[in-house]
Amino acid sequence: MTASADPPTAAVTTESWFGRRTRRMRSGGSNRLLWLGGGIIVASLAIAIFGPLIAPYDPVSVVLLDRLMPPSAEHPLGTDQLGRDVLSRILHAGRVTIAIATVAVVISAAIGITLGIVSGYIGGVFDLVLQRIVDIQLAFPTILLAITLVAVLGTSVPVLIFVFTVAGWVRYVRVIRAQTLVLREMQFVEAARAMGGSAPHILRRYIAPNLLTEMIVLINLEVARIILLESGLSYLGLGVQPPLPTWGNMLADGRLYLTSAWWASTFPGLAIMIVVLGVNLFAEGLRAIYDPRSRKLRPVELEPAT
Repeated sequence: MTASADPPTAAVTTESWFGRRTRRMRSGGSNRLLWLGGGIIVASLAIAIFGPLIAPYDPVSVVLLDRLMPPSAEHPLGTDQLGRDVLSRILHAGRVTIAIATVAVVISAAIGITLGIVSGYIGGVFDLVLQRIVDIQLAFPTILLAITLVAVLGTSVPVLIFVFTVAGWVRYVRVIRAQTLVLREMQFVEAARAMGGSAPHILRRYIAPNLLTEMIVLINLEVARIILLESGLSYLGLGVQPPLPTWGNMLADGRLYLTSAWWASTFPGLAIMIVVLGVNLFAEGLRAIYDPRSRKLRPVELEPAT
């Protein structure tokens, strides 16, 4: 009598969490957005770090004999109304604008995410008072709030970072609190409470990791928003003041010469557009990787029993 073959067994996958994410990053149409946005972000960070070292000219050096020169071999992006090299100023301005946005986002995210998680999980009077504060601040337009604070406190770089932090932390609180309210009612959280887990342990071990998608996407979108906000304030003359260049005040300086020297404002505007677009593409790509709701579920074929 011939022994029957063993029934086929399902293959056990040993692919790690990092491996699964890496595989998803290498495939899929949405992940091409991730690579494109990530490339733009890396290039922007390289400009912010090394831009002043490779700038061909002093960004604040005035050479009136070279004013409003069109793009040429000597000045690849032309010169502005004071004869300053536009390329050198864009490279230096990138460091200022990106540094302000990065520091403000780190501080506002740390405050807003912490308060949002605690508010959503604990609830009670703390949650009620915090949400009324958030409602009051959200009632003010962000640009109007920023203009008011800048008019009172001044226009230095530390003041701008403080202004953008004040204007941004409420967005994290509102989104993170809403997701925490959902997570705290999930069965795995209830099981952790039933087993005697403390609130800090549950927040650190179960709540915060499941908010990773929202945190990543929010942080990326806030970087883009603050770059636009800083550029808008500088364009209005309420941001970083000359002679320190930013993309916003370069745009403002060149607006009077659009017909005779289009390059003075076009290239700073393109720099703002490309960086903001890259950050948004990167955020969309990350959302597609980490959010299971953005991926199509494939039916699983079951083998017939033998």
